[in-house]
Amino acid sequence: MSLMLTILSITILLFIWGKFTPDIIALLSMLSLFAFGILDLNETLSGFSNPTVIMIAALFIIGEGLSQTGWTARAGEKFMELAGKSTTRLLLITTLGSGLLSGVVSNTGTVATLMPVTISSAWSIGTLPSKLLMPVAFGSNTGGLLTLTGTPPNIIVNNTMLESGLEGFSFFEFALIGLPLLIITLVYFKYIGYRLLPNNKTNNKPVDISTTLHKWIEAYKVDDDYYRLRVRSVSPLLNTKIGDWNFETDHHVSILRIKRRHPSRLKRNEPFIEFPNDDTEFMYHDIITVKGDTEAINALMIHFRLGLLPLEPIADELRNNLINQEVGMTEIIVTPKSALVGRKVRIGRFFKRFGVQLMAASRNNSPLTEREITVKAGDAFLIRGIWSDIEQLKDHYENLVIIGSPEGMAKTVTNLTFKSYIALASLILMILLLVLDVVPGAIAALISAGIILITGCVPISKAYKGISWISVVMIAAMIPMGLALQKTGTAELIANGLVSSLGNLHPVALLAGVFLLTTTFSQVINNSATAVLMAPIVIIAAKSLSISAAPLMIGVAISASTAFLTPVGTTTNAMVMSAGGYKFKDYLKVGAPLLLLFLITTLLLVPLIWPF
Repeated sequence: MSLMLTILSITILLFIWGKFTPDIIALLSMLSLFAFGILDLNETLSGFSNPTVIMIAALFIIGEGLSQTGWTARAGEKFMELAGKSTTRLLLITTLGSGLLSGVVSNTGTVATLMPVTISSAWSIGTLPSKLLMPVAFGSNTGGLLTLTGTPPNIIVNNTMLESGLEGFSFFEFALIGLPLLIITLVYFKYIGYRLLPNNKTNNKPVDISTTLHKWIEAYKVDDDYYRLRVRSVSPLLNTKIGDWNFETDHHVSILRIKRRHPSRLKRNEPFIEFPNDDTEFMYHDIITVKGDTEAINALMIHFRLGLLPLEPIADELRNNLINQEVGMTEIIVTPKSALVGRKVRIGRFFKRFGVQLMAASRNNSPLTEREITVKAGDAFLIRGIWSDIEQLKDHYENLVIIGSPEGMAKTVTNLTFKSYIALASLILMILLLVLDVVPGAIAALISAGIILITGCVPISKAYKGISWISVVMIAAMIPMGLALQKTGTAELIANGLVSSLGNLHPVALLAGVFLLTTTFSQVINNSATAVLMAPIVIIAAKSLSISAAPLMIGVAISASTAFLTPVGTTTNAMVMSAGGYKFKDYLKVGAPLLLLFLITTLLLVPLIWPF
């Protein structure tokens, strides 16, 4: 047992030290349990086949699906619209929004989505990001308590209950305590927390997609030559192919995109042809987005008997009709060593080999208006293409600089597509399967994640990137620690200590002890690791006193999500630290009163909802 306590103590100290990532620490701990003969091979590797780990990995994919298809960006945009110019309203909406989103999306994904729009909104209404970002982080931690899948500790305590032969928790049962705690968080930040938050000046005014589009419009003058034309029934273009006409050379016009008005009549049922080529056929009522000067467009309309459709304001036109979750725009800079230098390129042309369309060009900060350009070092091009193709463009040509992060910008697109509704339906399906108890939780999550992958809501490569492998590996490697605590009797020793010191007083006193011990661990150790350590201890303590384990396990889930006192207790706290200019003492100052409120609320409500 002394060896087990030594390994546990070293593991905790390594987590606190922070020199190594949590997954490395957990793996070293797991290997040490095998090396010293505490666990056999099957027990050592048991975490990697545990349903908890599988379910959490699948949830990351589901969250990535919602993010990639525009739902999280749409939610963030709506929050900002509701806030208007009121700082207090913005504070409440961002905190509430992060809480609600984290009930269905990972806490990290929630904060990653809301952080840029929160920073932007803070600057736009005349306040500082430091007044909003910590509430967003704390709100996301609290919101994870709204559902069974909201945060890993919920899943861990539930599965521990099931593995111990006890009844688990239903999908929305956590909301019985999670919702009151979220309301308390909102009230706290409105009347107390806001005054405690620092006024830290930071230089992080973000460039959001709207600002970026307006910058492009000014730099490249893209508002001068975009038009939308409709193919009439009398047009000679009907049932012909683009390759039958020399639009570039004879008419000085580039065809950028075609919207089918009646896609159901076509074999492939394509509502949009994002990058038309020579084989693309014109159909009745097609809406064609074209680029060309006014004189060329007028001549084209007369020659082909086309109708002119009104454009939206150019920024909305670009955002709504030329950018979506799959297709985007960005800037590239040509360096002196680039193979493009000296080549002639035609603006508006789609280069199928590279998967991009040249929309506009600029040289020495002045837009180039020529149709054909000889590329020089330093030239800037505005390009349009599939997001993944844009990311891979540097693989085709070295010495090209892509401005910004296309993948990051893709997640700011709020247009919803058919795939967006597939992703949402997959989430709803998972919830229904869990609520109705049709299949085990891990299977429900895998079914929903599988639908998202098969339907292409998230490409396989991005799905793997969307999984926080550090968290997954860390949880899988820490599960054997819980098993070793039970096998060696260490968990029983700690449980007996809790029972002897607090259990004989009153079960509520034991609940307070469990809460304080768990929240102490959670300030310096990942909340999942904390839940893995505490869950078996609590089960044993409850059995020794012949009381229900449910209120104590709920206490573990709550307190594991109360890492309010340090920036290292949870990823979300660390994410906002730099952006908000926070110091260690800011978390202690703002988080301590909230932690006390959580403790009081837990001791008052949990025994009423889940009697001992």
